[in-house]
Amino acid sequence: MKKILLIEDEEIMIGLLQRKLTKEGYEISVAGDGEEGLKVMREVKPDLILLDIIMPKMGGFEVMEKINKDPELKKIPVIVISNSGQPVELDRAQKLGAKDWLIKTEFDPQEVVDKVIAQIGK
Repeated sequence: MKKILLIEDEEIMIGLLQRKLTKEGYEISVAGDGEEGLKVMREVKPDLILLDIIMPKMGGFEVMEKINKDPELKKIPVIVISNSGQPVELDRAQKLGAKDWLIKTEFDPQEVVDKVIAQIGK
C-alpha cells in the first residue's frame, strides 16, 4: 500500500483528503504543520507528500527547502496545496521541486486522486 503524508493545518481539508485517498487505497499520515511534517516524513518514509504552503510554525516553502537538503527526502515527490494559486507562489514551489499543485479554491477531490496517481500510481 502506497503511503501519503498530508501536511495541512485545516481540519476540513484534512478530512476531505483523508477520506478520498483512503477510499482509493492509500495509507494516509497527517501532520498539522511543517515541523511535525518533517518529523513524520523521516519516520513514515511516504511515497508522496501533499504539502500546504501557508501553515503555522513552518510553512510549505521552508519544508521544501529542508527536504532539498536531505538526499533521502529529496526523492519523495511533493504536490503543493496552494490557497491562492498565485503564479509567483506556484513558480517558487516549482523551483523548489514541487511536481504538481492543487488550488484550494478550485478543489476537486477527484483531481487530487488523479494527480497522486500520476506521481506514484495506485
